[in-house]
Amino acid sequence: MGLGREEEIETRGKPVFMPGTKVRATRYVKNDGTFAGREIGEMLVHKGDIGYVRDIGVFLQRYYIYAVEFVERGTIVGMRARELHAEIENRNVP
Repeated sequence: MGLGREEEIETRGKPVFMPGTKVRATRYVKNDGTFAGREIGEMLVHKGDIGYVRDIGVFLQRYYIYAVEFVERGTIVGMRARELHAEIENRNVP
């Protein structure tokens, strides 16, 4: 009888994103009851929304949680790296 798949402990390595990184949400995020002032089940972030990493925290000493500010939505949401993709700015300088 196995214990199931063991997850990697992210905090053994460096964070994927640093504060100031421009990111795109790869998933929809609904309020699970931890976002004050919004109804449970209300959509907080849509897939494709652009935001900026403001801070990095740790959850259960295993996972990095990125505080991402989605300026157009006026929200700051805690997200995992697997829910984000780095946005590379296209700088065409002549």
